[in-house]
Amino acid sequence: MSNLTHLDDKGAARMVDVGGKAETVRSAAAGGRIRMAPATLKAVREGSGPKGDVLSAARIAGIMAAKKTGELIPLCHPLALDSVSVDFTFSNDAVEVTARAALTGKTGVEMEALTAASIALLTLYDMAKALEKGMVIEQVRLLEKTGGKSGDWRAE
Repeated sequence: MSNLTHLDDKGAARMVDVGGKAETVRSAAAGGRIRMAPATLKAVREGSGPKGDVLSAARIAGIMAAKKTGELIPLCHPLALDSVSVDFTFSNDAVEVTARAALTGKTGVEMEALTAASIALLTLYDMAKALEKGMVIEQVRLLEKTGGKSGDWRAE
């Protein structure tokens, strides 16, 4: 258990003490996708579904979620983010989401990027569920992180 930073030496949950750490520039990107039928994808792309501009709502929801990560996930530090972005690309059968978060601080922003991507995907589902209830959210994962003690990392 000693390798798990959110557990003390007795195995009890704890918030990591970052008080002695130096502030560094840190960033993270996370992504995921939501698969859907061609007609649903067309409506999302064109903003012609019953709820209108799905992508704008999902972008705002993702950004808001990143800002609330410390309230949503136990033991996450509340962070003063410098930037958050949520972007969308289309494939043949899905909308792909990429969320990025950055700050200068004492702890990383991986959870903020993952939360932004997840909530953007959930919002896409919510906004398009009148067209299709069988959409599938998948492949939510960290894509890259920079800065901090452990340095840079990129998914293969």
